[in-house]
Amino acid sequence: MEKGNGCCFSIMASSATITFFLIGITIVVCRVLYAMYWSSKPLRKRAPQPVSTLIVLGSGGHTAEMLNVLSVLQKDRFSPRIYIAAATDYMSLQKAHLFENSLADETGVRAEKTAQFLQIYRSREVGQSYITSVWTTLLAIVNALQLMIKIRPQVIICNGPGTCIPLCAIAFLFKIMGIRWSSIFYVESIARVKRLSLSGLLLYKLRIADEFFVQWPQLQRKYPRAHYVGCLM
Repeated sequence: MEKGNGCCFSIMASSATITFFLIGITIVVCRVLYAMYWSSKPLRKRAPQPVSTLIVLGSGGHTAEMLNVLSVLQKDRFSPRIYIAAATDYMSLQKAHLFENSLADETGVRAEKTAQFLQIYRSREVGQSYITSVWTTLLAIVNALQLMIKIRPQVIICNGPGTCIPLCAIAFLFKIMGIRWSSIFYVESIARVKRLSLSGLLLYKLRIADEFFVQWPQLQRKYPRAHYVGCLM
């Protein structure tokens, strides 16, 4: 009799475990689908007030393109601005400093009040072996998580550097968990004429980006959810 009761209890416990597991999976899937659906509708319900904006810079031409994009934005709308670049990319932050100083000369508002400048670990340096990049990638993810918990931006603007992937992925995770809803705007580099960059492809296919912009019409035809905005350089 005792053996029979123990068997019944074991079956009930197993059933309860499976039920709770399925409920948990269902909730997670629903939250993911919810985040993916509403990610295409950024800032829709927000009042016209300043939004904290994270701007991801990158080496090469990425920073020049990004600053060109920022030059046409409403500076008082996207404020404060938090610039972030890889820890080994000093030139990009220098350019961002110069850009903010030029705005300060025009408006009379000191750059320290409207902008911050941060650095993040790079997942993989050029020429780094894939074996050692596993460790550096983990460091970069932890570093990105710390920064995102600290700043929790309302808007993220990026245009291709690999540095943006962990930041955008964490922002999307925050959406799913209900921690913070950050609208992600991705502008593909003008150098990408026929195909997306790896960063762009990931953000597009996984529906992480709220708005996706390309600078060539053939890219928009190939990726219909993207918006063609013409050449921004």
